[in-house]
Amino acid sequence: MVLFDGILPSMGLLKEFREFAIKGNVVDMGVGVVLGVAFNKMVQSIVNDLILPPLGMLLGKVPFKELAWVLQPATETVGVISIKYGLFLNACIEFSIIALTVFIVVKIMNKVNVGIEKLEEFADKVEDDITEKVEEVEGDIKERIGIKDTTDGTECTPPQQDEPSQ
Repeated sequence: MVLFDGILPSMGLLKEFREFAIKGNVVDMGVGVVLGVAFNKMVQSIVNDLILPPLGMLLGKVPFKELAWVLQPATETVGVISIKYGLFLNACIEFSIIALTVFIVVKIMNKVNVGIEKLEEFADKVEDDITEKVEEVEGDIKERIGIKDTTDGTECTPPQQDEPSQ
């Protein structure tokens, strides 16, 4: 087994991989991939079933995917050689839709993140204002009941009561 040391994974490596795979990052990535595949199918349907048929009709009632420049017609030994620009344009349209969608999602996420940052800043300011007000009110209360501030290290002395006059 000495020959295979470092090549075959050890049980510790398998355990470490299992812990990594169970963490949220891998699960989140898996969900993202599944949603991406589903989204791609939806975009393909939009392009192939909704956008391209009217374009093909405008271009001479030819199915858009079949648009091509024939470089060499088919012979008995070789099939047709052509540049299939219809398929390329189809891929470009799909890419554009996906890129636009991702751009919009990222833009929305950035706005949400900015809003969260502003809320956190506001919460910090409110917390500071409340702390300042509490300290101010606490000082006023101490002053009214006659307790001296002892933050300078001196002892707290109760207020002197005046003798009632008779």
